[in-house]
Amino acid sequence: MASAFFFHNFTFFFYISLLSLPLRLPHSLSLSSTIHDLLRSQGLPAGLLPKEVKSYTLSQNGLLEVFLDGPCLTKYENRVLFESVVRANLSYGSLIGVQGLTQEELFLWLPVKDIIVDDPKSGLILFDIGVAHKQLALSLFEDPPSCKAQPKEALRNQVRKEKGFEALR
Repeated sequence: MASAFFFHNFTFFFYISLLSLPLRLPHSLSLSSTIHDLLRSQGLPAGLLPKEVKSYTLSQNGLLEVFLDGPCLTKYENRVLFESVVRANLSYGSLIGVQGLTQEELFLWLPVKDIIVDDPKSGLILFDIGVAHKQLALSLFEDPPSCKAQPKEALRNQVRKEKGFEALR
């Protein structure tokens, strides 16, 4: 009888303990959190990514993967091309090691490597495009832009973005 009493008490406390653990869902499963909310919570402007984001995942080590239906083009100060998948390491105020995002500079398509907001009070955001660092007004990125889908044929004309100056030979 004592063992039955112990078993029931143990079971009761076990279930209570389970219920008291915080429930942690990945951001991709959270119903109330959009990618734009996530960016804001990490000190970044919501408009860094387009409205057309379908889903995203954020791993425990900070790897952010953003999924779109396909490549799309938008414009901030210059034209920007988002690939179907954009990846970066997310930490407060920065996206480091960006993949899947290119920016047009002087008729060349250059990959965006890092996006950093050092001091939000400055009103500036820094883009590392490899050959240069470009500072832009944070206000350009307040609202998520609309992004125009790009057919694969149109992307073939942008081979220079992959090959750089070799494509000019």
